[in-house]
Amino acid sequence: MNPLEMSGLDLLRAAASGDLPGSSMGKTIPMSFAEVDSGYVMMKARAGSQHLNPLGGVHGGWALTLIDSATGCAAHTLLPAGVGYATVETKANFTRPIKHDTGRVRAEGRVVGRGRQIMSAEARIVDAAGRILSHGTSTLMVFNGAAGKPANGS
Repeated sequence: MNPLEMSGLDLLRAAASGDLPGSSMGKTIPMSFAEVDSGYVMMKARAGSQHLNPLGGVHGGWALTLIDSATGCAAHTLLPAGVGYATVETKANFTRPIKHDTGRVRAEGRVVGRGRQIMSAEARIVDAAGRILSHGTSTLMVFNGAAGKPANGS
């Protein structure tokens, strides 16, 4: 399987099933796909002692990375082969503290707007009890091919 010849949906489904390797960031966080569908992904993650801030809570960057990953992957599921994307902006709200013993969380990303050049998506991080720990949005730019040209050809 050549990832560059696969649609975003096929690529992420192959990564979720283990037919293709996941991203190296997935090992750093660590996170993995639980569900992949058109315009939607669910990822599972668990913070470890390496993700703590100086006060002993999970660093906000950990949650922001999950939100950026879930929104970006949700957008990627809608892209054809040879088309990529890059995050323009990600915003997050931290509604509950994530602690070292919070356990496994899920990050659900959904596309909420799709244009030729710009896509927007939202994500939520939820604990095992269903409480929202963090939520946010991302704006993503769509690129044609590896050259990184905007989708309109400019």
